[in-house]
Amino acid sequence: MNIPSPGLPADRDAVTPPPADSEAPAVDGRAARWQVHREERRRELIKAARKAVHALGSDASMEDIATAASTSKSVYYRYFGDKAGLQQAMGEVVLGQMQRRMKEAAESAQTPREGLFAMVSAYLQMAESSPAVYAFITRLSQGEPSAQDAIAASGALGHFFESISAMIARPMREHLGAEKEALIDYWPTAAIGLVRNAGERWLGSPASPAKPDQETMAARITDWLCVGIAPELKINSPEYQQ
Repeated sequence: MNIPSPGLPADRDAVTPPPADSEAPAVDGRAARWQVHREERRRELIKAARKAVHALGSDASMEDIATAASTSKSVYYRYFGDKAGLQQAMGEVVLGQMQRRMKEAAESAQTPREGLFAMVSAYLQMAESSPAVYAFITRLSQGEPSAQDAIAASGALGHFFESISAMIARPMREHLGAEKEALIDYWPTAAIGLVRNAGERWLGSPASPAKPDQETMAARITDWLCVGIAPELKINSPEYQQ
């Protein structure tokens, strides 16, 4: 399955880097042009891979992705090393966009609770826009040489969750003060765990009348973060009173 992708001709991937024995000014100029070429080509390959994964699913192989991008697998390996490297690179782009969207949503809110809802909603919206891409960038590749690298706990994904944790902590610190520093230190991390696990469970659930829509799910998660599930329990039941 070929997925059109705007890009450079295939032979541009074989452009010869500047020779080491050229005169200094020429080397500097050619080296700069070579670096620009590589960065542009890398962005094109990430964009093409993102389209391929969206269409083919998160289990798409490097061969599948390269074919869909109308290039060779060796080109992807040259630029990214292996599938885990491509996941990391795509994650930097996608998670960077998600982080900016969540930051904008939080900044437009009037209260900390509105900010939480806006951030959760933005997170779910972007994940729902392409579940395959989200899954591709948030899980390890099986059978790849770098699969033992815990990209789920480091790199782009780790930086993303650290940044979101800091975004959550900022308004809490303003409203609660320094005397609540212990709460501010732990709660955002716990909140991220709830949001991510509940969100991924929702994202992977099949469509059914019982599955909430995105806005309802965002509201529920926000309620769980702010007041827990106590309001939904039957407080007069013997089990609750024990």
